[in-house]
Amino acid sequence: MFNMADALPNILITGAAGAIGQVIRPALALLSDLLRSADISALQPVSDNEECVTFDLRDFQSVRNAMEGIDIVFHFGGLSLEDDWALIRDINIDGTYNIFEAARQANVRRVVFASSNHVAGFYPRDFPVGPDVTPRPDSRYGISKVFGEAVGQLYADKHGLEVISLRIGQFRPKPTNLRMLSLWLSHGDMARLAESCVRAPQVAFEIVYGISANSRAWYVNPGAERIGFVPRDNAEEYAGTLPAGALIETPVEAAFQGGPFCSAEFDSSREVTRPRK
Repeated sequence: MFNMADALPNILITGAAGAIGQVIRPALALLSDLLRSADISALQPVSDNEECVTFDLRDFQSVRNAMEGIDIVFHFGGLSLEDDWALIRDINIDGTYNIFEAARQANVRRVVFASSNHVAGFYPRDFPVGPDVTPRPDSRYGISKVFGEAVGQLYADKHGLEVISLRIGQFRPKPTNLRMLSLWLSHGDMARLAESCVRAPQVAFEIVYGISANSRAWYVNPGAERIGFVPRDNAEEYAGTLPAGALIETPVEAAFQGGPFCSAEFDSSREVTRPRK
């Protein structure tokens, strides 16, 4: 458990140059003694207590070196969209394994893993999805996030690493389509979620859906309460501003929570089976 009244933790964030990384770096800087921001390309510090490093997630020794003296890792690096299997495997799967193994070797206390709603994208939209559902990935990208959650669970159970897996919805300044009215995660709520992951008391393995307080949310999210995450924004405030074209979806997109990740390359001749409630 981090007693932030006594000392601030040292934090490493991978993928620091990404859209989420750029939003949460200032928030994490305020909550850390040292913020070590990493990406595959060079970065400029945003605060006096931030140092910037570059490494490739596929290079274990570089990952291990970046873990020295770190208390909490935010692993937000990797591919964020569907891609060829070789790249998904090398970056999102091997790279994520490198993060957890390097964290174990360096005696890191907590890893916050950027998972995704796409671990369960093939659930129907009228099926409430919680942290305990069987994964139903909608893509190769989704498979990589299922793998990351499984590795996190293993390292929590076998090595005592504290792991928070964030099933992030759609992180945007504002909702821009129908699906986002259920999945949107605002910039402000993402910063608040990151803060909760630092301030949370001792955890073992926790799955938290990273979405705002959306009226149309599809998720059961007990992990949010357990880590103290209280979102404030609601996508419904933007529902009336979406253009007509943003409300149009193909039948496959409209049927499943993964939307276009489900319809891409979809060629099944049978109906996807519905889970039992």
